Order: sequence, then structure tokens, then C-alpha cells
Amino acid sequence: MSQKRIYILNGHPAANSLSRTLAESYARAAEAAGYDLRIHHLSDLHFDMDFERAGYKDIKPLEPDLEEVLAHIDWAEHVVLFTPMWWGSLPAKLKGLIDRAFLPGRAFDTRHPNRFGMPRPMLTGRSGRVVITSDTPTWFLWLAYRNPVAATLKGHILGFVGIKPVKLTQLAGASEATPGKVVRWRKKVEALGARGA
Repeated sequence: MSQKRIYILNGHPAANSLSRTLAESYARAAEAAGYDLRIHHLSDLHFDMDFERAGYKDIKPLEPDLEEVLAHIDWAEHVVLFTPMWWGSLPAKLKGLIDRAFLPGRAFDTRHPNRFGMPRPMLTGRSGRVVITSDTPTWFLWLAYRNPVAATLKGHILGFVGIKPVKLTQLAGASEATPGKVVRWRKKVEALGARGA
């Protein structure tokens, strides 16, 4: 019996980052457990971040790297996204990837809406995991802001295109994380990778 196919996207735009460290720790543990995996680092992907269109009638062609991201999502049974939270949201390049690649006819279907009149998701049959690093304590994100980045990723983006359920791991105090804390976080994501979770 084949192992679960896992696609990992490190959504930090820098070549070296805590997100990259955690994504690679997850990947090593998943690979050691026998899972079939593919990984992208956002810093290695080349594409125009700007959608630059007023609607979906005139869409500029996707660059090869964006086509590859979509191909890996199509291939995967489980999608794992690592991202920092910046200004309560996603890094601009990661948001640009989503704006450009999650298109009608590729990620959702506007021609055949569901019974509520909403676009039909086209990436169903896949589960997800989002690992968010932030400086803001997680309890404060929930109390003061109702954790908008988590709601956006789980509901408005991944859930909208059919990737569900999406489980969430939040790691706070990222900018000033001590080496010991980073080790604990790596062990945490390694445990997730070993379970393909």
C-alpha cells in the first residue's frame, strides 16, 4: 500500500528563515516515516506577484513555477504550509502566489456553483496543515483579533478551494525565539511529519 503523498510549501520569502528550518524538519521526519513528499521554498519560486487584472476574464499566463505548485497540489493528498504572520496577514509574495495560482478553472469552479450559489471547490480530497510563526502570542491573537490569519487560511483560502480539514499549529515569539525554543518547535513539527499530519 502506497504512503500518503505530502506537498510542503515553505511560504517565507527569505532564503533562510525559521519557516524553512521547520519545513525541512517536517520533511525529513515525513520522509523517514516513508511518506512520499515534494517541497517548495517560496524564495526559490520565480513569478510576478501581481494579479494586475480587474476580474478573471483576462488572466495572464502562469509562470512555470506556479504551474509546478498547482501540479504538486493536484498530486498531493495532504498539503502543509509554513508561513510567518506579518501585520496580521501573509507575506506579500505568498499572497501573490495565491492570487495568481488559485484561479477559476484550476482551484474553484464558477460555472457550476454549489447549491448556495458559491463557486464549487476543485481541490477536494486533500487535507491540510498550516504552521504559523508569529511574534504576537496566540492567546492575544484570539482574544483581541479573533486570529484573522488562521481564519483566512483555513476558511477563505484552503477551505474555499476544497482543502479540508485544515489543522493549525501556531508558534509564538518567533523573532526572539531562543535556541531551546527552536529545538522544541522542530521536535513538534517532526512529530507531525512522522505522522503525516
